[in-house]
Amino acid sequence: MNYNNSIQEFDRAKQSLPGGVNSPARAFRSVGGNPPFIAKAKGARMWDIDGNEYIDYVSSWGPMIVGHADDRVIAALKDAAQRGTSYGAPTVGETDMAEQIKKMKPSMEIVRMVNSGTEATMSALRLARGYTGRDKFIKFEGCYHGHADSFLIKAGSGAMTLGLPDSPGVTKGTAQDTLTAKYNDLDGVAALFEKHGNDIAAVILEPLAGNMGVIVPDKEFLEGLKGLTQKYGCLLIFDEVMTGFRLAKGGAQEYFGVTPDITCLGKIIGGGLPVGAYGASKEIMEKVAPTGPVYQAGTLSGNPLAMAAGLATLQIIDQTPDFHKNLEEKSARLEKGLQENLKQTGHKGVINRVGSMITLFFTELNQVKSYDDASESDTEKFGRYYRLMLEQGIYLPPSQFEAAFVVGCITNEEIDKTLDASLKALKQL
Repeated sequence: MNYNNSIQEFDRAKQSLPGGVNSPARAFRSVGGNPPFIAKAKGARMWDIDGNEYIDYVSSWGPMIVGHADDRVIAALKDAAQRGTSYGAPTVGETDMAEQIKKMKPSMEIVRMVNSGTEATMSALRLARGYTGRDKFIKFEGCYHGHADSFLIKAGSGAMTLGLPDSPGVTKGTAQDTLTAKYNDLDGVAALFEKHGNDIAAVILEPLAGNMGVIVPDKEFLEGLKGLTQKYGCLLIFDEVMTGFRLAKGGAQEYFGVTPDITCLGKIIGGGLPVGAYGASKEIMEKVAPTGPVYQAGTLSGNPLAMAAGLATLQIIDQTPDFHKNLEEKSARLEKGLQENLKQTGHKGVINRVGSMITLFFTELNQVKSYDDASESDTEKFGRYYRLMLEQGIYLPPSQFEAAFVVGCITNEEIDKTLDASLKALKQL
């Protein structure tokens, strides 16, 4: 493939943007080469400014579950744009969106719209602290909850250590209130509660991890977290920015059968536009301003364009018969084919998939259940595989530690083309 125009644009971008990008993974540093600059997308496909065509498994990192530029979503967006792009005042669209979310996620009795997943998680944590009157919280290695200071903490040598800043600019004072544990290690969490239980406001996690690659939670792990938070009088926060409405109409909490106290959403509820939301029971959400003392505001919160595109997307999911059943069948077809490709070529790897989220880890391990396990992956091998797939028109997340997403409109032919490219790439590794 020819990438001359993208290379020139990347060189130009680096003169005005940090690293030439506005989000680090887009720079392709973990896979090598230069990122293609995208010109347009439709359905399951994208085209770059050099005219190269790709089958897309990034899906804008999750939001485009019904496919790029769906005609129904675009129509709703055009209608909203013609009436104005922002008012800074209440609109009917905000209530329509909140009611649609409540219908699909009953645990969210009251919803507050924000502008990003980061805003949703940082606001949810502030709410949990305000509701409980406590300062500390527990997060898990490898779970990414946005770039708010409290979340940019890495674990020490064990699961019971206080976090240390993982990014310059994060203070030690912020870090000392962050407790870190290992994903799927309920005993480690229990030990943290035994030591700090009266000071812990919340436990936050991705109920299906996607930011260290797909890591599947043990059912006992999620149920155990629910039990521990109830025992110690703190709140369980599910970061469903990725999983919300993707695994089931009710998201991961419906899929796994565990209900959190607070839910954070993003991505899909904007239909491709910047958006986020958090919600909980009426009792908890009454602590949020203007009804309560926990302050949070946003000029563009509930933006009419995002509400229109997001509502159209949720209605497609809600009103399409067997939407998730069909998505499961297509995703299972992809997983089965990848497994067969690994077996045929003799490469070692682990494929983790739940619904339409999937990761192929190049590892000698038999299973990947935690950040430590994921870190054993051969990232150099993944980088070579990535570049071979890209050359064949398959656009994967440019990191071993990110989930790939299957869109609802993908065809079996597109999946089979992906599998053919994968087999060829594996044979060349």
